[in-house]
Formats: sequence, structure tokens, C-alpha cells
Amino acid sequence: MAIKQLEGKMLAQMFVEGASNLSRYVKVVDSLNVFPVPDGDTGTNMNLSITSGVKEVKQNIQDDASKVAAAFAKGLLMGARGNSGVILSQLFRGFSKQVEGKSSISTVDFAKALDHGVETAYKAVMKPVEGTILTVAKEAAKHALKTAKKHDDLIYVMDETLKEAKASLKRTPNLLPVLKEVGVVDSGGQGLVYIYEGFLAVLKGEELSDDVEDLPSMEDLVKVEHHNVQSHMATEDIEFGFCTEVMVRFEEAKTAKNPFDEGSFRQELSALGDSLLVVSDEDLLKVHIHAEQPGEVLTKAQRFGELINIKIENMRQQHTHLLEETKAVYEQAGELTVKEKSEFGIVTVSMGEGIAELFKGLGAGVVISGGQTMNPSTEDIVKAIEEVHAKHVIILPNNGNIIMAAEQAAQVVGENAVVVPSKTVPQGLAALLAFNPTEELVNNADTMTEAMTAVKSGQVTYAVRDTTIDGIIIKKDDFMGIAEKKIVSSGADILSVTKELIVKMLDEDSEIVTLLQGEDASDDSTEQLVDFLEEEYPELEVDVHKGNQPLYSYIISVE
Repeated sequence: MAIKQLEGKMLAQMFVEGASNLSRYVKVVDSLNVFPVPDGDTGTNMNLSITSGVKEVKQNIQDDASKVAAAFAKGLLMGARGNSGVILSQLFRGFSKQVEGKSSISTVDFAKALDHGVETAYKAVMKPVEGTILTVAKEAAKHALKTAKKHDDLIYVMDETLKEAKASLKRTPNLLPVLKEVGVVDSGGQGLVYIYEGFLAVLKGEELSDDVEDLPSMEDLVKVEHHNVQSHMATEDIEFGFCTEVMVRFEEAKTAKNPFDEGSFRQELSALGDSLLVVSDEDLLKVHIHAEQPGEVLTKAQRFGELINIKIENMRQQHTHLLEETKAVYEQAGELTVKEKSEFGIVTVSMGEGIAELFKGLGAGVVISGGQTMNPSTEDIVKAIEEVHAKHVIILPNNGNIIMAAEQAAQVVGENAVVVPSKTVPQGLAALLAFNPTEELVNNADTMTEAMTAVKSGQVTYAVRDTTIDGIIIKKDDFMGIAEKKIVSSGADILSVTKELIVKMLDEDSEIVTLLQGEDASDDSTEQLVDFLEEEYPELEVDVHKGNQPLYSYIISVE
């Protein structure tokens, strides 16, 4: 039976089944991930994004197709992760705009909506690259437009759209040389094909099998595709090391002073990195970029409103981990000598490459990129515990908000793992210095916990609004000096604020001051701080490291 009009409830089923089919093949799509750098897994990101869209749809199932499409687009935007997830959200944002006000959708409406989605997605990408999900979506939509002019059956049009999407997917290696070199098709395009397969199944009244036994094993995927894909790029070749995503809720007071223009803002951010996507609607702004200085991205985005969702991932660390995963699969297959577990492994959390290097230099096996505003999940910590490959694991969260996730991870893995509850980077460094590989796990945990009490932690950051705390008047954008959790200094001059903070942290027993310079602090300011300390406190030992951490101009340790 032909379907000539698509109503809301059936459209909702299409969205649900499209997401469900993609979820069946997440590992397959992940295994194809190669462009532009391994900033997470394409299949995982698309799946999490579309799942957010479906969640919104399930709360808005109704006969009006336009309202179902709007709910799906809104949910996708809120949950969009990674390049592929943001592009997917824009494909259906454009789709939704095109069918606005239509309670039911004809074949022509449907084809135009797909095409408008492509236009919207291309506009969101600073430098669109052919041979990706964009190409597959575009060529499928163009074919849908031609087909819809001659046929009024949605089943036939969707069937033809899917066929063209598959054909376009096969052509992607001819458009993107890196795909051809490693012998794979585009991962995002493959994900879109799986979604379209779900759409067609609903229109035909068919059920797609939940039996995934026929899928290739992860070992096969790694051997055939993933190993070649990830080893194609050297970790040091990644120019912009942090996959940065931020969502902003527009605030009228801020946009009145700094009117937001999507095109101008996209151009402004283009100087900070690549793989840039900027999308917005009336309420929200979403940014995805690969940047070397993610703090600058956050600062620029914050001009327009409240930061409500931030994710920063270290792609160099991810790439190294992916190579290790590949190696592990080969080891399990008996093709390499299986690596013995080390006696101890240290997992720690930090923000800033310089701080990460400090932890690694002191013996940390895995450093998770995260901290304030970017707390790693329990799953992230579990993966790090597995990666460190040790009989006994010590976890240093270095942030009060991460301790519970770390404790959950220690319980989940079923390994001999303990959490040393460090709440700051200085505490974490002090604890790690006290680690003794000849001691037992429990004794080490006790000694490291005790070592944390000998260090005082301070931070210099900026205020996001006017306020008064403990009698200290704080103005928006002023610098603040924080000793442990207490604000002790504030003002427009970073040197004065930092000096006052350090002086209040010092006592007669203080011997060492360590300055971790953030990405926003200048070398000149740091030199002046060192000169001040050497002149005023000649008995102190002053140690300086470039932590390159975002948000905090200085992290200070006093021992």
C-alpha cells in the first residue's frame, strides 16, 4: 500500500527506528572513524545525539508532523556531540524548518525538507569537505527531489533516497584521499545510511532484526579497518589537540551589549582551530571546534550568555589510547606478546598539557583531561583504569566534583583500585610525590592522603558576575584569588590579586611556592611574581611550570 501523506505519529516512529538501527551498528561506524582526526568515535557521538532527539520526540508524539520534527530537531541540538552529531542535528534542524506548519508531509515536502537540511548543515560548517556525511546527505536529498516530482508514494521515494545514499557512501573514498588510502568509507555517511534504513523499515511496515550476531566482531573490525585507520596518523601530527564543545544559553543583557551574528562569530573562531561548527537558534548557541587553546573558545562564547554545557577532550591522548586498544586486540589474538600487568598504575585527572606532563613525569600512567567545568564520567575513569593495565590502581581525582565518580569507577572495575581523594592539582602532585612502589596499596593510599595535608592550594580565575562575598566586593571580569575554597582577593589587576593571594597563603613554616601558569597568563606577569617573591621572601624556594590550564590564570601550591 502506498503512503502519500506522512503524519506525525509515523514520522515519530521513523525517528525512533532510525535511531534504533544506528545503535545496532555503533561499533561498525566507530571502526570507520578517520576524518579529520580521531576526536572520539563517530558512531558513539551520532548515537548519543540522535538518542537525545528521540527522547524529546517520545515526549511529543502527536498527529502534527511539523511539531514532531521540531521536537526531534530541538532534542538533537541539545544532545549533539562531536562533528558528526552537530552536523546530524543541523540536517534535521533544516528539515524541521522546511516542514514548519505542515501537519502532514507529502513526498515533495519530504524531499524539500531533506534538501533544506543539507543547506542548513553546509552553512554550519566553516570549511565543508566533500566525501563526508555532508556529501551523502546532499546527493541523497537531490535524488529525493527528482524522484518526488514523479512519484507521490513516500515508500518509493524513501527507498530511492536510501539507494542513492548507499551509492554516495561507496563513492566517498574517491572524494577524500585518506579514506581511499586506508580502504574505508566515511563513518558519518555510514551512520546516516543506517538511520535511513530505519526510516524505510517503518514506512514498509517491516521490523529490522535486533540480532547482531551477524555483525563483525570488534577484533575483526580492528584488524580490517580500525588498526589501519588510527595508525594512519601520528599522534604528534594532530595540530589542534582539544576537541572543544560548548553550549551557550543566550542572555538578553549580554547580547544587548554584544549582538550575536552567527556568521561573524564563526569567522572569529576560525582563527583558533579547525573542524569548526557554529549553530544557533533563538535560545541556544552550540560550538564544536578542534582548538589548541580551548579556554579562548569558552571566553569568546561566554560573551553572549551562560555556559550550560562544556566538553573538552584531549585528542592526542585519545589517539594514543586508540592505538593501545588496537595493540591489545592483536595481543589477545596471539599475534603479539601479551603485555604483563605492572604492579602499580596511577590514574589522575588534570586540565592543561603542562600539568598533564608534570603528572606523567612523576609516574602517572594515564592522565584524563578534565577538571572544573569538564568533569570526566565514571565511564571515562573506568576506561583509564583499564588502560593503565596494572594489578593495583591508585586514582587521583584532583577535584571535589570528581571524587564520587572516581569511587564509583573503582567499584565498577572489580580491580584492586583505591581513590586518594585529592581535591586540587597541588594536592594531587603532593600525593603522587609520596607514592612508594615498594609499599602495599593500602599503605600507599594512607601515605599519599596524609601528604595532601601538607600542601595549601590557591587559584586565580575571573568573576562571571558582580557579587560580594565575605566582605570582598567582586566585579564581573575581575580576577579573584581563591585560597582552598575561600575568596581572599579580588581586583582588575592580576598581579595585585595574585600577590595578595600568595601572601595570605604563606605562614612561618612555608618553604616552597609552586606557580602553575595558565594559558591566559603572560610570561611577563609570571616573571614579576617570581621577582616579588624572591625580593620579599628570599628564604622561599619558588618553582614555576607552564601548566597551560584553561580558566585559571594561576594554580598555586604552598608547602
